[in-house]
Amino acid sequence: MTKADTMRLLRPAPNVLGFYDGRIDGLRLHGPQPNWLDDGGFTLGTCSYAIVSGAEALVYDTHMSLDHARWIRSALEAEGVREIRVILSHHHLDHIAGNAVFEDCEIIANAATAAAMEAGLDDARTTDPPIDPVVMPTTVCDRETVVTVGGVQVALMSFDIHSHDGLCLWLLDSRTLFAGDTLEDTCTYVAEPGRLEIHLQDLARMAELDIAAILPNHGAEARIAAGGYGSGLIGATEAYIRRLLACRDDPVLAATPLKDVVAEECAAGDVIYHPAYETVHTRNVEAVLSTQSGRQEAGR
Repeated sequence: MTKADTMRLLRPAPNVLGFYDGRIDGLRLHGPQPNWLDDGGFTLGTCSYAIVSGAEALVYDTHMSLDHARWIRSALEAEGVREIRVILSHHHLDHIAGNAVFEDCEIIANAATAAAMEAGLDDARTTDPPIDPVVMPTTVCDRETVVTVGGVQVALMSFDIHSHDGLCLWLLDSRTLFAGDTLEDTCTYVAEPGRLEIHLQDLARMAELDIAAILPNHGAEARIAAGGYGSGLIGATEAYIRRLLACRDDPVLAATPLKDVVAEECAAGDVIYHPAYETVHTRNVEAVLSTQSGRQEAGR
């Protein structure tokens, strides 16, 4: 048995493959102890992607483990793909864990991701489960650019949302945004609570795009398989972050369950409630309140 035995191949759009795993009640991949693989990517559900044109493919993130990456590469080869390039959405472990399987390919990241991966080498090698070897990007882009895969044009766009080094893919012809972790369903995972105001600014910039579909790395399998989310996912993320910030002055809101916090956005169909995100929400609130406490302490 491998860690990728529950992988599902999705086809959300022409020339697009999705590689989905997780959100399986009662199943853990790594073990009963707390660990980043089970308690993050697998519980929440993770989908990485490939844009395929003829024998070429652009892989967007290498998934949660080497087994997942091997599964992806085999699936691409079965589609007739012979030339692969990889683009990393950001530096978090559930997006770079499979890099070694693509070590013979060009691996593209922005400069912030490369720097964050370099700074986190020791932690990645000693975490549970460890990532060893950590394969670094081979190409670093320090500005927004356009790459092509076959006849498909793909813009690489940086957004400071969820993490400071977010890199999204924008398919120019189909107006599809591959969002990485900048957008999630049911709610964003607050990794850098001190940057929430900056995240809001970049969400406003993202909302200026004329988006037909959004494909996030963490979301509902059925919604992704059906073509992805609408632009309402951006507004839902903005509304959620504003409510998190309001928790600093509203203890009742801070104690409110996620299901009630996002009830309006769920009713509108912009997000779909997934119970596992209650734990994420609790952690988010704690992170935001802790950050505020630290700022008050520093000001004394």
